[in-house]
Amino acid sequence: MPKVLVQVKPAIVILELGANDGLRGLPIDQMKRNLGAMIEQAQQAGAKVLLVGMKLPPNWGPEYTEAFEQVFPALASKHKTALLPFLFVGLKDDPQHFQPDRLHPNEAAQPIIADTVWAKLAPLL
Repeated sequence: MPKVLVQVKPAIVILELGANDGLRGLPIDQMKRNLGAMIEQAQQAGAKVLLVGMKLPPNWGPEYTEAFEQVFPALASKHKTALLPFLFVGLKDDPQHFQPDRLHPNEAAQPIIADTVWAKLAPLL
């Protein structure tokens, strides 16, 4: 990431990461350190950061899923970044917006996701 930040010099970095970490059961502290390091690198390169949160299916249990979800607002507060707490908030778990696995959004969901992100991204421009 540092090399790309130097090459591209972005004004804004959108970080939407962590779902695969959660699905793999990565320790929460490790995920938090990884995301925190990326936020710091982006900010040190002069970029504003929009941190986009994710939620997990309940199969990891309530303690893990709650701790996972709290990483995003905690990091946004610590690093004073913009926050979109949950990327799929506008989809309301409607089956017509998801692939058959009920985890991944489909084509119909994309305009809703774009509007959701834009609402948090526009003020950073």
